[in-house]
Amino acid sequence: MTTMTNALVAGFQNAKQGFMQPIASVVVCTRNASKKTGGSSRNPPRHTRPKHRGWRVQDGTFVQAGTLLATQLHTRFHPGLHVGFGRDGTLFALEAGRVMVTCEKIDPNWDHTWINGNYEGRQGHVIYKKHFNVIPEPQHNVFKLIDAI
Repeated sequence: MTTMTNALVAGFQNAKQGFMQPIASVVVCTRNASKKTGGSSRNPPRHTRPKHRGWRVQDGTFVQAGTLLATQLHTRFHPGLHVGFGRDGTLFALEAGRVMVTCEKIDPNWDHTWINGNYEGRQGHVIYKKHFNVIPEPQHNVFKLIDAI
């Protein structure tokens, strides 16, 4: 039994010495960046495709119903006779006819918040805006009446 105890004590001492020995220093390699981070001038954003907004047809052009007359981001052009106004501000023809662009006075609703934001400080002034109108061609008025039996 004493031999067993002696062996056990010797094993613990060896283990204790193994824990107490200094550990060899570990060299940690770090990798640094090889280039500097680029600022806005070195890394410019990609060019987006142009939207080509503006007039699609000129004054005096004959158009069919549904033809785009103008595309816009802000309300620069206003709809007139036989012209529709899309959700994105697109103006389109409601009937076939000749396009006529006019510059007209507007009387905005000053109670509307959007009007106050866009025309602030212009109350009492005359405001002119471009209006797109489509004037339908007159019908030929030549009909042949037949008797239905």
